[in-house]
Amino acid sequence: MLMITSFANPRVAQAFVDYMQTQGVILTIQHHQQSDIWLADESQAERVRAELARFMENPGDPRYLAASWQSGQTSNGLHYRGLPLRAARQERGGPLTVFIFAACVLVFALMNIIGDQAVMIWLAWPFNDAVQYEAWRYFTHAVMHFSLVHIIFNLFWWWYLGGAVEKRLGSGKLLVITVISALLSGFLQFKLSGPWFGGLSGVVYALIGYVWLRGERDPERPVYLPRGLAIFTGVILIAEWFGVSAMNSATGAHTAGLLIGLAMALVDTMNARKRT
Repeated sequence: MLMITSFANPRVAQAFVDYMQTQGVILTIQHHQQSDIWLADESQAERVRAELARFMENPGDPRYLAASWQSGQTSNGLHYRGLPLRAARQERGGPLTVFIFAACVLVFALMNIIGDQAVMIWLAWPFNDAVQYEAWRYFTHAVMHFSLVHIIFNLFWWWYLGGAVEKRLGSGKLLVITVISALLSGFLQFKLSGPWFGGLSGVVYALIGYVWLRGERDPERPVYLPRGLAIFTGVILIAEWFGVSAMNSATGAHTAGLLIGLAMALVDTMNARKRT
């Protein structure tokens, strides 16, 4: 047995152990004053230390969180205290993530107070020539949601993926993805169904496509989405097109968003490879 390192924080130690398990390396933890990481197969020591160095550079990377979901155990003896709201925001999101989240919640509340139709008259995609120059309409359709399930689904993915992009790649990158995907996904949905639609799902699908492909193609993996979730998203989208989805979905916006996210990730990773 070889001791690799010690962590003062047992949750950080568990995250590294969970990640290494997904890589086929079994580590064990012994909790004393600190959490000691032990390796049984000493022939893997060099590989583990290399992964440890990467882990220490950015232990909050989404790939480590995903690994904990995939392989983590509930019987590890750790006891978690809830993070204060401000600390949770700083850990998972940035100012743009919070702004869009708050805008969606406020608009949803307003729609329930004064009615969907009144809010859509202000914010919907341009529905006639008289409002076609009201530029905000090409984007504000994304902050309107029509049911509690609708907004919870979109805001969960927005916080999970949008927050990761903003924290790892910057607010500018998240803004570009959001603006382009809201505009183009809204345009396709308008062509398919007319102007009366809404929701952040076009942007969410763009983030799913971007984060997944960026994680697959970028060796540094600044953002990451498990392949299984990406496949599940594709299956749901195919089901929508064939009319077998249980939900009444904006299929055009979802499709455009996913393709936009994939295209942007492809361009970004190609540029990164050229620079290196």
